[in-house]
Amino acid sequence: MASFWTDYRDEITAVVTVVIALGLARFTDSYLVKRAGRMASAVSGPLSPVATTRLRLVRRLVSAFIVAFGILLALSQFDGITRVATGLLASSAVLGIVVGFAARQTLANAIAGILLAITQPIRIGDLVTFEDDTGTVEDVRLTYTYLRSDDGRRIIIPNERLAQNTIENHTIIDPRVRVAVSVWIPPDADSTRALRTLGGEDIDVQIAEIDKEGVRLEVGTWARTYQERGAVAAGLRAQCLETLRREGLSSKADA
Repeated sequence: MASFWTDYRDEITAVVTVVIALGLARFTDSYLVKRAGRMASAVSGPLSPVATTRLRLVRRLVSAFIVAFGILLALSQFDGITRVATGLLASSAVLGIVVGFAARQTLANAIAGILLAITQPIRIGDLVTFEDDTGTVEDVRLTYTYLRSDDGRRIIIPNERLAQNTIENHTIIDPRVRVAVSVWIPPDADSTRALRTLGGEDIDVQIAEIDKEGVRLEVGTWARTYQERGAVAAGLRAQCLETLRREGLSSKADA
């Protein structure tokens, strides 16, 4: 047994160090989550989207630091690796250039992720549009941001692209979401009466298009949250069709 320990002491110590680092990272992450939850409950209830986004960033940074430190400690058990590391540190300028060039994209994404979490142009739970994709922000990680679209697709965007391009955030100021649907009336129908009939409290109507096939009316209202926008749009279409038929303004189609 003593001989085994003597022969593999460095390996065993390295493995134990990494295991302890992983356990400590997991414990710290769990502690941060519970601590934040208790503080939020004591103050004002659930964490806000701003606090949730920043908390996730802090958790990941702390966990990554603990694991990286544990791995460095484990590697320091081996004299050969220590000598190599000492030599590399002696040529730190060359090492910095090599590492910086090799990891440029990863570092750029990580720095952008930190900036996104601090400046908060998007937050977890926001409805955003980036380029041609619209979805709910599920997570803002160190290197990538995850969106979930209405059809369930996960859209994964490098943080550097988010930091460099325009993002349309539909709910950053007001949780309500604008909902607009289209209905058609025949070209000879009384469009003025249709506008007056379809409009109402919190519902606005305007003529969006005119052609030989008919007149397209755009009817708009607000959903209280982005989760309700689909149901609100469906209900608004049904309400418009029923109203047009009741008033003798037959609708050609709805879009």
